[in-house]
Amino acid sequence: MLINGVEIADTFAEAFKMRAARLIITAVNPRWALTAAQVATGFGTSVIACGCETGIEAVISADETPDGRPGVSILVFTMGSKGMEDQLMRRVGQCIMTCPTTACFNGLEGDKMLKIGGTLRYFGDGFQISKLLEGRRFWRIPVMEGEFLVEESFGIKKAIGGGNFLILGEGPEVTLEASERAVEAMEKVKGVVMPFPGGIVRSGSKTTSRYKFLRASTNTAYCPTIRRQTESALPEGVNSVLEIVIDGLNEDAIREAMRVGIEAACLPGVVRISAGNYGGTLGQFQFHLREIMGER
Repeated sequence: MLINGVEIADTFAEAFKMRAARLIITAVNPRWALTAAQVATGFGTSVIACGCETGIEAVISADETPDGRPGVSILVFTMGSKGMEDQLMRRVGQCIMTCPTTACFNGLEGDKMLKIGGTLRYFGDGFQISKLLEGRRFWRIPVMEGEFLVEESFGIKKAIGGGNFLILGEGPEVTLEASERAVEAMEKVKGVVMPFPGGIVRSGSKTTSRYKFLRASTNTAYCPTIRRQTESALPEGVNSVLEIVIDGLNEDAIREAMRVGIEAACLPGVVRISAGNYGGTLGQFQFHLREIMGER
């Protein structure tokens, strides 16, 4: 299968079950809402070491937010509810509450609710005030600037992590350009985030290592500088590979993000689009590239 002369490999991306939360962050203006969102999603690229995978989902206009102010929605993905509670407590408390003028609201109807604002309220040292509006409880926590408004509970639901595709290019420049175009197209899809820096991974990993103390190591099959020293998966002419990882609220969202991303990445100088999998042994979901690209 070819798209604009780029081979679409007959393979699949292997993804796995996760849990997701959506936070709506608002502020006095878009600058501060985005600042809080960027800080809150920092160090959230991979559950291998970061505790969660997280990213900015969308910028939200004032007429779409609970308090009528400019906002940003972020998605947070973890392997379980306990990990999610820990990550939300840290990120809301340390990154959003500390940011000038912000408020934080639940953005997801989940199958389980975590009492995040209900625990952060104790920072108010007894001066916090609760308010119930249309069945939703909020806490007003006094801070030096004024007060921080945060919803008491945040919903989490079953989600999917690890959707991915690989861009194999003739050199670093064209591979990066193709990846940037892919991410730009994918950012328009609701319900997904690409958690790595700028949405792009240069250091893709495999789930094995020759060192017993490591549970992951560099994806040697796709490293061009050692292609003669290992069992390489790179065709001739490929000298750079970048990966895009997608976490999503459901299969349809990941499938659509992959479709538009792959299509945008098929530029002259890109040799092949492939994907990372472990033969179906790692995850419960398989996203077959050619099947996805046939959905037109």
